[in-house]
Amino acid sequence: MNKKPNGNAISRRYFLRVTGTGAVVATALGGSAILPTAAQAKPYDKFTWISPRGTLEVLDDYAFWVAEAMGYFGDLETKMEPGPSDGTATVKFVAVGQADMGFPSPGVFSFAIENDMDLVSVFNMGAVDVFDFAFRPGEGVTDLKELEGKTILLGSAAWQAITDPMLHAAGVDISKIKYLEAGWPQWGTSLASGQGDAALAWEGLRADWQGKGLEFEYWLGVENSNFPANSFVVRRSDIEDPERHQFLQQYLRGWAMGMEFAHQNPLAAIDIVFEQFPIVKSNLGAELGTESLLQLANVFRGDFANREGWGWHEMSRWELFFSTLEEIGQVKEPVDLSKVITNEFIGPANDFDKAQVKADAMGRTLSAEVAAVDLDAIKARFFANVVR
Repeated sequence: MNKKPNGNAISRRYFLRVTGTGAVVATALGGSAILPTAAQAKPYDKFTWISPRGTLEVLDDYAFWVAEAMGYFGDLETKMEPGPSDGTATVKFVAVGQADMGFPSPGVFSFAIENDMDLVSVFNMGAVDVFDFAFRPGEGVTDLKELEGKTILLGSAAWQAITDPMLHAAGVDISKIKYLEAGWPQWGTSLASGQGDAALAWEGLRADWQGKGLEFEYWLGVENSNFPANSFVVRRSDIEDPERHQFLQQYLRGWAMGMEFAHQNPLAAIDIVFEQFPIVKSNLGAELGTESLLQLANVFRGDFANREGWGWHEMSRWELFFSTLEEIGQVKEPVDLSKVITNEFIGPANDFDKAQVKADAMGRTLSAEVAAVDLDAIKARFFANVVR
């Protein structure tokens, strides 16, 4: 298995666009051929997961690094890729066969649905809304309607597909919102320097920004929104292929085991990510790193007692989300959830020895820095910078 991410592993860069008929086309740099999905080895040559972010050097994907370190993927050949700065690349690359699984926000997933990319969500990693709005200290709001007439900074213009539904659901007239594409990764720095009035943020990033010296106040989606968050999407044809279907079950089981491991011992998960990415340890340190992971874990677990395991799609949240998109015209036709979302992988993904995973987590020896973290103190300040 690949132990280190290779930022150049996608050897040919493709420029993607959506035609007037909704088809996704790609032109390779220096050529025009598209690698057809059918040409890939069965079940997969090396299964590629592509991030919606421009970096993997964060704590967001901790479950993968835990699963890889602990051997939970078994003999599967896997790799991770950071996504290009275009926020929709995580679905575009999957659609044209340049990656095998994407991790889009529900808004970006709606873009894929609108453009007939024929992708299906198979694992709802973010059970509850992960997205937040950041404000300079003293400028935070509890009612998002106060943002009417103001400017929101985004890392990518594609992120408007995330913010518009959230704002509309909060009663905001989105025609009165101004957006500024401040770019990845500097949109937070732009807010701190005085540009705009707010910025899109998310759980986990709050602690990461704090580690970079960016102090903000936050309106939290996890407290105020009834939407779901990012999920794993694949090509429908892969679900229908028996060999790939079986592969996906095993692959998703690895992610579920990684999340269970971190739930049982978040400090052990932190240590594993720090070993994978020393720069994350350098940037955050053990305390903020733990805070970042706990923020994310809160979103990934959701109301676990009422879910059927890690990755379960709560359909009422998705129904609310897509009905909101209809109201604002982000989707032109009603979305049949049964065609674009499935929970058929959740049972197999959660079919593992939980007692053994707990033993793995509790038995891992921690580094001195991580072992010294006071989890209770971190939980006590968990929402210290939240506007209420």
